[in-house]
Amino acid sequence: MKAKMFKGVATALITPLNKDGVDYAKLRELLEWQIASGVPALVICGTTGEGSTLSDEEHKEVLRFSAEVVNGRAYMIAGTGSNDTAYAVELTQFACEAGYDAMLVVTPYYNKATQKGLVAMFNAIADASTKPVIAYNVPSRTGVNIEPATYRELAKHPMIAGIKEANSNISKIVETVSLVGDGLTLYSGNDDQIVPLLACGAQGVISVLSNVLPGKTVELCDRYFAGDVEGSMKLQCEMMPLINALFSEVNPIPVKAAMAALGFCEDYVRLPLTPMEEAHKAHLLQCMRDQGLDV
Repeated sequence: MKAKMFKGVATALITPLNKDGVDYAKLRELLEWQIASGVPALVICGTTGEGSTLSDEEHKEVLRFSAEVVNGRAYMIAGTGSNDTAYAVELTQFACEAGYDAMLVVTPYYNKATQKGLVAMFNAIADASTKPVIAYNVPSRTGVNIEPATYRELAKHPMIAGIKEANSNISKIVETVSLVGDGLTLYSGNDDQIVPLLACGAQGVISVLSNVLPGKTVELCDRYFAGDVEGSMKLQCEMMPLINALFSEVNPIPVKAAMAALGFCEDYVRLPLTPMEEAHKAHLLQCMRDQGLDV
């Protein structure tokens, strides 16, 4: 029996940064706001958290600090993926010891992998983990896609328990669900497809949007699970202009600009990312105002 996973929204949290490093005071504020907004789960040091450009020391300290602040008040997921499997194992072991509830492990980027290599990599990380592993599929970033038959192989491992699916191909997702059944818990990895993936059997979303609108994103999922599919889809449609604005440039550039406007961080991203173009930023801020946010 695999471990029970979270249901609903997991915010793929930004990491507040400035030229001197991580702003831990702002990170504490952000964690407290997310919890107060009713978000049941948090992803720390994922793509949106700029985990790939945090130093090893920063990555571990942000994981440690966040777990200490949250202290069991939300389901905690650590971003521990890497294109270096040995480093991913090291981060996974650290996060397990730090008290995380699950690991989010992205497919390897740049060096990529065959489907056989993906199975070997995920199994090696899961072998080293005492907590469930969520496989993160985002081929637009990594250049490699987890195929449905590969998910079927991954589902055989007792510690590989979930999927964050961001391949945008609904047909492939349906095929995956048909092959793995309840062997892997599905989560949407795209904010523009939350309701469609819930209809495919997903148990929630790992969300960029919920950095900015945590309460409303939670409501969208709650409505769906309560049987109000029409109300859930209405919220999905209402938030689409903001969702599109949040992905008008490479994530997390827009969400950093949005969270800076809300006072939770500086509008600062690490190279090779650069601050948002002014025209895109102006549109983003207007979309936030349209959602009732004071920016």
